[in-house]
Amino acid sequence: MSLQCGIVGLPNVGKSTLFNCLSSARAQAANFPFCTIEPNVGVITVPDERLAKLVEIERPASVVPATVEIVDIAGLVRGASKGEGLGNKFLADIRNCDAIIHVLRCFDDDNITHVDGAVDPVRDKLTIDTELQFKDLETIENRYDKEVKKSKAGGDAHAKKLVEVMDLYREALLSGHSARTVQLDENQQEVARDLMLLTTKPVLYVCNVDEGSVVNGNRYVDAVRQAVAEEDAEVLVIGAAIEADIAELETYEEKQMFLEDLGLKESGVNRLIKAAYRLLNLQTFLTAGPKECRAWTFKKGMKAPQTAGIIHSDFERGFIRAEVIKYEDYVALGSETKCREAGKISIEGKDYVVQDGDIMHFRFNV
Repeated sequence: MSLQCGIVGLPNVGKSTLFNCLSSARAQAANFPFCTIEPNVGVITVPDERLAKLVEIERPASVVPATVEIVDIAGLVRGASKGEGLGNKFLADIRNCDAIIHVLRCFDDDNITHVDGAVDPVRDKLTIDTELQFKDLETIENRYDKEVKKSKAGGDAHAKKLVEVMDLYREALLSGHSARTVQLDENQQEVARDLMLLTTKPVLYVCNVDEGSVVNGNRYVDAVRQAVAEEDAEVLVIGAAIEADIAELETYEEKQMFLEDLGLKESGVNRLIKAAYRLLNLQTFLTAGPKECRAWTFKKGMKAPQTAGIIHSDFERGFIRAEVIKYEDYVALGSETKCREAGKISIEGKDYVVQDGDIMHFRFNV
């Protein structure tokens, strides 16, 4: 399941440094605008303590963790919606992503220039929001008259519903709000996907701070939290420079000691990867055995046959049933055999909604 989060932000806010920490792919990081021109794509392993525990129990021949794709996109500047800087390319790249990781500079450093001359993460957020909103308005205006004619001339029900949604979006965008703030019913959400608006994408705000602010944040972080209070969005505090130092350490023990010295339990990179996974509305089911322990990515709300199809299309096509063990039971009893003996394997049919952490075995016949 290939879904992407795009890292966006103004130039010189720490996007590429953060990307380098996330991925073995090396994006160029330098102190000047437009350092990143082509979007760099990294396939990132999702940290999962559950998979690690299953590996400890099974000692399998191979281990396959869940992954998520992160894209480092060129820095945006004011006027991007009109083609300024690398605006057109930026907007095209972000349109191809499923969610947005918005990096905001929340630290002072006279040696790192700011494209607008001074540090103000709330202003920076509004700059990018405005450019994306302008582009979405342009998308709606370019389509609006055509859909109105279709809805009137032939009584096209889809076009009528689309016009209704565009009216709601346009009202929000003209008032300076992103399209994601508009509440739509299920039918409206279905037709809205056809518009592919930039500001409907879910967003995660990452406050890039100095070393002294990684635990408790600072006044810039406080301002960001206040600015996004009405949005359904998570705010993470991360020190990209510190994460770069952690990435240079060779052993797990060294990294943990470094984190403990800073007063942190987990690296910012791990927290960010997990947050990106949640942002994409993704969950994990597991398969375990002596040959392989594997984490499989699925969309939250999927039913058993759909998740079976992630392993192989034949599994979905010939689905009979799913045998499900809860992770806690598997760990407590120590094997599939003991779970079976204890009656801890449930037999589920086509309507079963798979839960995060389920250990699955599918029966099928093609």
